[in-house]
Amino acid sequence: MAEFLLKSDIAEICERLGDTAQDFAGKTVLLTGGRGFLGRYFMEIFAHLNQHILKKPVKLVAADNLITAGKEGANVAEYPHTEFIQHDVIQPLKWKGSLDYVIHAAGIASPFYYRAHPLATLEVAITGTRRMLELAQEHNARFTFFSSSEIYGDPDPKHVPTPESYRGHVSCQGPRACYDESKRVGETLCYIFHGEHGTKTNTIRPFNVFGPGMQETDYRVLPNFANRIKGGHPLNVYGSGNQTRTFCYITDAMVGFLLVILRGVPGEAYNIGNPKPEISMVDLVNRISEVIGKPVAHNVIEYPDSYPADEPNRRCPDIRKAKLQLKFEPSVDLNEGLRRFLTWADGVYTGEQ
Repeated sequence: MAEFLLKSDIAEICERLGDTAQDFAGKTVLLTGGRGFLGRYFMEIFAHLNQHILKKPVKLVAADNLITAGKEGANVAEYPHTEFIQHDVIQPLKWKGSLDYVIHAAGIASPFYYRAHPLATLEVAITGTRRMLELAQEHNARFTFFSSSEIYGDPDPKHVPTPESYRGHVSCQGPRACYDESKRVGETLCYIFHGEHGTKTNTIRPFNVFGPGMQETDYRVLPNFANRIKGGHPLNVYGSGNQTRTFCYITDAMVGFLLVILRGVPGEAYNIGNPKPEISMVDLVNRISEVIGKPVAHNVIEYPDSYPADEPNRRCPDIRKAKLQLKFEPSVDLNEGLRRFLTWADGVYTGEQ
């Protein structure tokens, strides 16, 4: 039976946190987007911490409206000290009792879905963020907002790798604007709440995180490729194929996220990703061929109507701030991450569950 997430990855993340994880002991955490790709990792990590590491359990309250959760997300495992509530973050959430951390990971992050649901994408990143900030303010909880590397838009080459200080080159009108601009407003809300109310806010800007648990129906590049390999079809590379990205394996990303949540300087934003290698989508196909040990055919095609075409030409993070302030250091190279992901996908995507 193939697992939706690799237990070895969850254990690795918790081990790499070291003594920092004890900051969660005896605390209460509210997680929005609890059944999304990242949310499911958070739920498994907290369950593992409670079972194996923490001296006193952390209470996790996970919320999700399950609209884009898919079959993996809808199956909510029951763990001690964990409560799941079906809730839309656009609506106010009343919480009685203590609350120490709010992790706002709810959002519509797949280009396929935000192309189809632009208003809902705006609302969860703007209204939902304000609702959760108000809750954090009320309980004096630390607040972490999951933004996106998309807030940088298509950066000028002289700003690649891109630092947190770069202000962005983003269009407010276009097929990606509902996502890019709403994340930018969400960050502004965090800035205002920190400045006006003293709320301890942090913003995370993830860069192309991948790993087991990604759903085929998200239509992102690596699930797309894995699905095509499964069916014995050539890989479809959109646009020119020369657009470049860096990819961060999920264990590195989750360690970085948790370091921000626990140790981030209040009011600050952090890039979390892997700055190397920056490769084109055609080069990514070649890497996959290396990993699986055989040539993989591909076609370079026009963007389908369901996928927004105005994607950035380059995306590569400058992570010096997270390195210096949080001691964040990615350790899983691209080939190893692809090996883990494709091995997992070969079992799950072929229905061996």
